[in-house]
Amino acid sequence: MLVHLVFLQIFCIFSLAVASPSNATTASTKPGCQSRCGNLEIPYPFGIGSNCSRSKYFNISCNTSFDPPKPYLVDPGPSIVNYSSSYEVVNISKTRIYLKNVEAQLSVACSGMGFDNKTENYTIAMEFYRSPYTWSNANQVTSLGCDDLAMVRTDSSNDSDGGVACASYCQNFSDPVVGSCPGRGCCRTSITKGTYVGVKLSDMHSYWGRDSRLFRCSFAFVGMIGDDDKFNFSLSHLNDSTTFLNNNKKFMSMPLVLDWGITGYVNCTAEVQNITDYACQKNSYCINLSIKFFQGYQCMCKKGYEGNPYLGCQDINECMNNHECILYGICTNTPGSYQCSCPSGYRGDGKRNGSGCISISVPQGKFAVGVGLSAGMGLLGLLSTCFWLYKFQKKRKIKKRKEKFFKRNGGLLLQQQISTDEGILQKTRLFSVKELEKATDHFSESRILGEGGQGMVYKGMLSDGKIVAIKKSKVVDENQVEQFINEIVMLSQVIHRNVVKLLGCCLETEVPLLVYEFICNGTLYDHIRDKSDEFPFSWNMRLKIAVEVSEALAYLHSATSIPIYHRDIKSTNILLDEKYVAKVSDFGTSRSIAVDHTHLTTLVKGTFGYLDPEYFQSSQFTEKSDVYSFGVVLVELLTGQRPISFAKTGEERSLATRFLLCMEADNLETILDSQVLEQGKREELIAVAKLAQRCLNLNGKKRPLMKEVATELEIIKISQTHLIASDTKYQGLQLRKSKAILVSDDDYTWTSSSNNIIPSSDAQPLMIHTT
Repeated sequence: MLVHLVFLQIFCIFSLAVASPSNATTASTKPGCQSRCGNLEIPYPFGIGSNCSRSKYFNISCNTSFDPPKPYLVDPGPSIVNYSSSYEVVNISKTRIYLKNVEAQLSVACSGMGFDNKTENYTIAMEFYRSPYTWSNANQVTSLGCDDLAMVRTDSSNDSDGGVACASYCQNFSDPVVGSCPGRGCCRTSITKGTYVGVKLSDMHSYWGRDSRLFRCSFAFVGMIGDDDKFNFSLSHLNDSTTFLNNNKKFMSMPLVLDWGITGYVNCTAEVQNITDYACQKNSYCINLSIKFFQGYQCMCKKGYEGNPYLGCQDINECMNNHECILYGICTNTPGSYQCSCPSGYRGDGKRNGSGCISISVPQGKFAVGVGLSAGMGLLGLLSTCFWLYKFQKKRKIKKRKEKFFKRNGGLLLQQQISTDEGILQKTRLFSVKELEKATDHFSESRILGEGGQGMVYKGMLSDGKIVAIKKSKVVDENQVEQFINEIVMLSQVIHRNVVKLLGCCLETEVPLLVYEFICNGTLYDHIRDKSDEFPFSWNMRLKIAVEVSEALAYLHSATSIPIYHRDIKSTNILLDEKYVAKVSDFGTSRSIAVDHTHLTTLVKGTFGYLDPEYFQSSQFTEKSDVYSFGVVLVELLTGQRPISFAKTGEERSLATRFLLCMEADNLETILDSQVLEQGKREELIAVAKLAQRCLNLNGKKRPLMKEVATELEIIKISQTHLIASDTKYQGLQLRKSKAILVSDDDYTWTSSSNNIIPSSDAQPLMIHTT
């Protein structure tokens, strides 16, 4: 009996152990070919020498003049721009190749090199058409300089969005001389998959309000930035490209990452039909690769096999270290798998999770029956003990982890505030992670509503049937926990029909989860640009939404116990419910401010195109900064255009600037949306345009308060149905002001030609520098 118990104890421990299967595959080379160049193994379809690679695109040359030798990718032909034998191969994986070529990856633009005579300079352009290579999304574009906008275009970019961009900015000469990336003087942005990438540097010193550039040179670099590749650099080195590159050699070691496949323009189906040229060999299978301007495939070993799929995969002997047979069972390896069986004298399937192995010989007599029952009871007891110990340890570990996250995310502080104020308890609900996982089907990708700068948003349904939006925030800075909890308490008490309601939060996860009411009809941004006839976005509806958003912001600025600044007002943060009532959302960057303060000083955050230039230069955010952003939204409603257009150049990129220039030139009708022109009363359009012009004034002190904006918009809306004209005279399409309180004391005319006269205000265009 003792022997049986000892054996069962060994079996229990063995059954709970987790075996780590070996998934390493050995890259192999074509027989008779050189397998290595220096420290790098060269796997087929790549190869060194004649007939050692699948095609010219995979030819590798080994330069033995170095110690150790270095491999280079051989030039495959004119279809690749900026491609030469100087592309050093750093590494080759199953799906990617890592290259290095400083001349192609790094570009310098300095005053005196033509950059001071034009505002734009294409710095990097590489194409991989009709080759087996495409850009990997592991690459990033890094831009260094103090007055530059780096714009990135790929063949995967939509024509309408113009690609992606990032701005590298320094405030003034008195800034510390050391910068970091990302940070002062440096920015980064990602590259999407594709066969082409182009990087263009634009000189933005006049946009920042400077008469000249702070430093002479700017740099752009394409390559993979590792998680630990954070570096500092001296801004003063930007005056001399040679000094900068000599002191920042880390740039030179960042590899260029390309995804690779077979043929580049044929998929698995086409290749199988041409069986003589099919790349996937014995015991492998084909995976289609298909992106814009690229078709191809990759080969992988089947389950139970390992090796090089382009030469043939070999069977793995699972019986050596990775199988489910019981300790004293028999494991028999088979092609791609294995079988378990029992030794002689036993019956069963021989598997740990199956019936195992049971002795065929049954003891005779009462003693034998007793021994068998005792052994069975001992086995059940031991297994039960092992199982419950495992479950107990797992629950304890999960509980400790939840407690750790809850404490780190400020849960104790929130509980303390709830215990001292019963009103907060009624308005701030603490959700459990189990409840939110159930509501979102364990945060399934099918439940994702969208992703913003502050986190991912999921659609969920609570146990009571209520539909909610659950925001998985980014990691909260532990130094900002107290402020984060105060913001949650503050926002949960904001009650306004035009503000998305914060229902509660969950602090038991690695990153906090915020639970909001669900708004079903999408964003204002989408509706402004939806030109379909199914739901025409009328002028009356645009004006109604403008009134609702202004009232919500006026409430946050003036009616709450502590003023709240949103800091990221834009059309994508304005949602519409089932009755198309506007709801202001996304308070991820919002901050409250003491009633005896006029501003708060922070790191600059916001969205390019909506950002207050005064805040950008001073880092001091005031309530007038929200007014500026709302002014951009007003212009979007009037024009139906995007806040930033990368298709335009210079000051024409900014919608706010184009609008102000039209107001200055008395050509308002040239920028207004055709539907707005057709449906809106002329007095209303002029009044709203003048209000937007005041909101966009570069001098924040001259902008109206948000409650003044809300009042004026409400008057305009009411006047839609109660407009009493006292002195209206038509000359063609010409009219004069009415008695409605819509415009200033100036006279206005409106015609359909380019000779329209709309008096300009004292607001200056966005690009003009003010002192």
